[in-house]
Amino acid sequence: MRKKFNYRKYTAILLVAVAALMSGCEKYLDNTELPANTIDGSSVYESDYTTSAVITSVLITMSESGPFNVTAGGNFGFTSGLYTDELKSLKVGEFPDMYYKNAIQSGESPHWSALYSKVFVINAAIEGIEASKANLVNRNQWLGEAYFLRAFSYFYLTNIYGDVPLALTTDFRKNNALSRAPQSAVYQQIISDLKQAQTLLSDDYHDGYGTASNNRVRPNKAVATALLARVYLYTKDWPNAEAQATEVISNAKYKLVPLEQVFLTSSAETIVALAPNSAQVAPGYNFYNKGMPAEIKSTQSPTSFSVYAELSEWLLNKFEANDARYSSWVRSSNVLASATAPARTYYFPNKYKSSANNAEYDVLFRLAEQYLIRAEARAMQNKDGAAADLNAVRTRASLGNTTAAGQQELLAAIAKERQVELFTEAGHRFFDLKRTGTIDAVMNVVAPTKPTTWQSYMAVWPLPPSDLAQNPNLTPNPGYLR
Repeated sequence: MRKKFNYRKYTAILLVAVAALMSGCEKYLDNTELPANTIDGSSVYESDYTTSAVITSVLITMSESGPFNVTAGGNFGFTSGLYTDELKSLKVGEFPDMYYKNAIQSGESPHWSALYSKVFVINAAIEGIEASKANLVNRNQWLGEAYFLRAFSYFYLTNIYGDVPLALTTDFRKNNALSRAPQSAVYQQIISDLKQAQTLLSDDYHDGYGTASNNRVRPNKAVATALLARVYLYTKDWPNAEAQATEVISNAKYKLVPLEQVFLTSSAETIVALAPNSAQVAPGYNFYNKGMPAEIKSTQSPTSFSVYAELSEWLLNKFEANDARYSSWVRSSNVLASATAPARTYYFPNKYKSSANNAEYDVLFRLAEQYLIRAEARAMQNKDGAAADLNAVRTRASLGNTTAAGQQELLAAIAKERQVELFTEAGHRFFDLKRTGTIDAVMNVVAPTKPTTWQSYMAVWPLPPSDLAQNPNLTPNPGYLR
């Protein structure tokens, strides 16, 4: 068996960009001196070994910083669930309340620096690989992965912050003077990067050596196609959204699997998942389970097990009778009655069920979403097949075919299906509310029950004051202090 490649050991030889990423420097896209005992940037891309380490450093840090952080306070699926109508905070006065009460303040700016640090490393990789005269055996893989990762990073940046600086080089002087690009321009760059990735990546999955692998933890062509389908949906390019989703759905590698198997490491539904660098339990298990029993003593609560959020009634009420997702993907815990308080039942996400290390990975893209993308794209075009795609997801959930008739009813049914299929995953609900223009209507009803007050500017999050002060061309989002 080939010895496992210890990427952490080799980050010491990477170019300055990797050092900046690992150090967590506060200035997005800042310049950093080359550390002692490292090789210069031009030498990094002279071998597959070191080139792979650059790209892999980005994949590794995705679970350490940014939207897919394994900590609850840093995980976008968790925090955006609190921010919208999916989760309810159980930790009054602490970090969940900042999101639950829609109270993110200027200076907090979740994920901005982490994502831009990754963009800097990726830009350096693209420049270095394209300029390298070395005979890189797996050049297309490394470059295709880099283009995908840049598109993926900008997808989250623009959907969290709106218009954002579009940095495409490692020229830190230029980058730190950029103004905000319109979201339409950011999307065009994302689309361009994903098309590049499609031409470079193969249909197979590969590991950090460039060897074919059964592990779906690095981008391949289908991963780029899945994100491209999502981006076309968000930009209302219905024909292309349909075409890209069809390409993934038609790929024999991917199929809908029983609900209990969806998030397993070996799941055939997974298009790509985020694997940790060391063996550990999936974040979704730690956020909502952590071994919490079905019956809790009256002297305890879910927070006694470091579980800080429960499913909201808004979401629970969206499940139809006999929806198998409710029985499979929702779990309950009962706190026994005490002398001073009645019994109380809490409900939690149960998509990730295993306490075993690496039994489940954090799934970033899966096939059910592609069916729902194609259903929506077809419905928007008044084309046949939308109901059939919706029914594919419903059938897996043990539900009958949709009764929706006409475009508007069908679109409403698809929106509800996305809500109960994709809950607490990767910020889908937050982004869906924004892209469909329904966030104000929903949150004006939900916010008073938290209780808080919703205002339209809260649909995007604040930019860091330090970057606003450093760059006079960078403007704050309305509603937040500079």
